[in-house]
Amino acid sequence: MTGYFTHRDCHLHEMGPGHPECPERLAAIEDRLLASGLGDALERREAPLALLSALELAHDSEHVALLDATHARLQDAAEKGERGYVQLDPDTALNASSWNAARRSAGAVLAATDAVMAGEMPNAFCAVRPPGHHATYERSMGFCITNQVAVGVRHALERHGLERVAVVDFDVHHGNGTEDILANDERVLMVGIFQHPFYPHSGANSRASNMLNLPVPAYSKGPVVREMIESHWLPRLEAFKPQMIFISAGFDAHKDDDLGQLGLVEADYTWMTQQIMAVAKRHAQGRIVSSLEGGYNLYALGRSVEAHLRALASL
Repeated sequence: MTGYFTHRDCHLHEMGPGHPECPERLAAIEDRLLASGLGDALERREAPLALLSALELAHDSEHVALLDATHARLQDAAEKGERGYVQLDPDTALNASSWNAARRSAGAVLAATDAVMAGEMPNAFCAVRPPGHHATYERSMGFCITNQVAVGVRHALERHGLERVAVVDFDVHHGNGTEDILANDERVLMVGIFQHPFYPHSGANSRASNMLNLPVPAYSKGPVVREMIESHWLPRLEAFKPQMIFISAGFDAHKDDDLGQLGLVEADYTWMTQQIMAVAKRHAQGRIVSSLEGGYNLYALGRSVEAHLRALASL
């Protein structure tokens, strides 16, 4: 049974009125799982708080300490009835609950990794926020505080002793943070598609040999993306023979999402997930951990996550 890792703390992080990366994103997913009945087919587990030492697998220790200290100040202010935000970049802020949400998000990926490695479930999805793939080794940015997929990859390598781990990123934005952390680590292969030129204006000219980035022009639709994946991603993944696959599952490349200009639909997310699963079945004993990244049209997000989860669960 596919695992489903989440926590109520992830609903408490918010960055101000009107921000697209909002708590309603997780509510939209939960509503869709309830309405479709799919939630009953998943093994739900509560995400633990990641230890600071676990975050330091992928992040600078001084950066982690600064985030932790900022959280303490925000909590002290909240106890005095003062509610506010600390801006980490123009798009990313902390409130008094944000650090726990980020630690739960990383903790979900860590716990999912452990469960999949132990054979307790074939694969897992982490319904968490904030997202993570823009967070670099020493910087929070682009709605992202910590990079949970990078933390999970390093955990799989360092704690579970795997020799080859793949990352698949299909968010509309380039996963610059994941690339920053994992570039030139030959134990890792990262393959990604993203709209280009577009935020964060990176990825098209990567020199790291373990990064296979596929920039996609705006307004491209599913058939174009599928052909690129078949021609480039899949042969490279087959040659790499990953022992585990992590997915940065962004759904903002959907045609109805206003934060991007690509034209994917639910069937494309089903197809991509099935291709990844086929690689995992051949080389990784089916082991996949997927973590939510983008997706800001609530209706499209709920339906796309449902499609992704139905594929993971082979339903």
